[in-house]
Amino acid sequence: MTQMKIKLKIRGKRDLDHYKKSGLQSLYPKKTKITVGLASCGLAAGASAIYDFLNKKIGGNSKFLLSHTGCIGMCHNEPFVEVQIPGKGKFFFNNVKEESAEKIIEHLQKGEIPPKAVMVTTEDESIASKERIKITKKGIRKIKDKVPKFQSNQLKIATRNCGIINPENIGEYIARGGYYSLLYVLQQKNPEKIIEEIEKSGLRGRGGAGFPTGRKWKIARDQKSRIKYIVRNADEGDPGAYMDRAILEGDPHSVIEGMIIAGYAIGAKKGYIYVRSEYPLACLRIVKAISDAKKAGLLGKSIMGKNFSFNIEIYQGAGAFVCGEETALIKSIEGSWGEPQGRPPYPAVEGLFGKPTVINNVETLSNIPVILSNGAKWFSSIGTKECPGTKVFSLVGDVKNVGLVEVPMGTKLRDIIYKIGGGVKKGERAKAVQTGGPSGGCIPEKLFNLPVDYTALYEAGSIMGSGGMVVMGSETCMVDVAKYFLAFLEDESCGKCVPCRVGIRKMREILEDITNGKGKRGDIELLKGLAENIKESSFCNFGATAPNPLLSTIKYFRDEYESHINRKKCPAGICANLITLSIDTKKCISCNKCKKACPVDAISGAMGWKYAIIEDKCIKCRACKDVCPVDAVIIR
Repeated sequence: MTQMKIKLKIRGKRDLDHYKKSGLQSLYPKKTKITVGLASCGLAAGASAIYDFLNKKIGGNSKFLLSHTGCIGMCHNEPFVEVQIPGKGKFFFNNVKEESAEKIIEHLQKGEIPPKAVMVTTEDESIASKERIKITKKGIRKIKDKVPKFQSNQLKIATRNCGIINPENIGEYIARGGYYSLLYVLQQKNPEKIIEEIEKSGLRGRGGAGFPTGRKWKIARDQKSRIKYIVRNADEGDPGAYMDRAILEGDPHSVIEGMIIAGYAIGAKKGYIYVRSEYPLACLRIVKAISDAKKAGLLGKSIMGKNFSFNIEIYQGAGAFVCGEETALIKSIEGSWGEPQGRPPYPAVEGLFGKPTVINNVETLSNIPVILSNGAKWFSSIGTKECPGTKVFSLVGDVKNVGLVEVPMGTKLRDIIYKIGGGVKKGERAKAVQTGGPSGGCIPEKLFNLPVDYTALYEAGSIMGSGGMVVMGSETCMVDVAKYFLAFLEDESCGKCVPCRVGIRKMREILEDITNGKGKRGDIELLKGLAENIKESSFCNFGATAPNPLLSTIKYFRDEYESHINRKKCPAGICANLITLSIDTKKCISCNKCKKACPVDAISGAMGWKYAIIEDKCIKCRACKDVCPVDAVIIR
């Protein structure tokens, strides 16, 4: 790993340029540089072992430099290795194992370009660049697009440095333009002008509600209190969501710079980063970034030699989903039980410890330095008039290309799922997509031409949320999906108010009966009535949005509910009590795989003979169907 030594404190442009020069030397060294993606997604896929293997192979070899980076976004292709050859470009290799890593080194030691790169870019351009290069027998020539569609269809602003810089090297962040916006703000901008610029940009909070960021800052700025706070909400609890984690792990200094600028704008001298304790790597990297920023004079007293001081403290939450709600988050930091509080007063007026507090999520504040460096007009030209800029999503579920996606606001759901995500894994059409986390709604395939913005998703019965996007294929039971999310919300409810505490549980129990074949006529109307009452009478937005998965699935997939209740059949073949499994003897090739996979010995037959399922013993686990190579297992 490379890490510059901090030798001086930044007090002006000259010192900042010194760091920039050091960072550029690290980003674009004169020797061949090998970079391994060591974000959580890479580590889960075995990237740590690849890094150790490469370190052992090239350790002490002055011709090579080994480094690491955060999430490149293509989580489905981890572990990722990037080879940067001076004057020739960057070459990316996916799903790297020790054998392929060894071949990469062998080619490099011979002075050759390793073959089978899945992505090639010019040396001085980021992955999102439109200019590419291609290796031919005659050498290198420029082409328009030599990057997987997953990457080329994106526009990266909040995640601009993820997968490019070493997150533990402050110089590389500065070399990419980091902290220059802070310098500009402290030297030339008064706080009111900063807030005015953010308001003109049209930036809205990326945590879910979409409240205008500049307006929130202005409310806090106008308060007379001598003490104010900035809180960065990184309590990302949606199942399958990891946008905040990726930014914290891959670009922690953007988190810090955005907070300092926000603090200067509203008149705060202290900030808190509220992060989930389930994010150990993110916590480690943000702690190191804070330490390096302090050593460089970018945090603490008299930042950059100016009459402005700001400090950041990290607070690790215990994993309560409800603490993502800003008033519950405040109570958690204060040491109380994490329960939502009544509003008004709003946190910007009376928040943490009773003082004016601005709460923004990770993605929101990561946009701030870029807006100030490129201008409000530039930012507002991206996306839509009502929702300028980009949005980061974690694309998961039955989609082929699972990963981190950043696209302009207004991009169609269909383009995200098919052009970037590659469609459903089995080559079929998607059935639905759930946006906005567990409190979001399920949008059917017929509405995939919807633009991704706050208004369109809300009108469709869903929400933007913090950015979770779960794609579902044809073998998804929408009644079971609603039951899953309600079970999650039941578990995560703080229990403060009766509609949420009792109502969610009752809805989940009715869904439990329906999926077990005990559904009754009138259950759908009962569920809808319960859901509407919970939405109207719950104390906070947790309860108000909790019925979304239920209401959206009833609205768009009512036929599945009716099949479960009236015919006692699960159309998707998921609900165990509503299906029967059998083997088509005409298709069966007697391979014995189903018999081996069955955990309860419910399959009769032997090699060379046709197999059959013993219904009395079958537990409907579908293991036989999953392993059958000729699709001979039938679900009815």
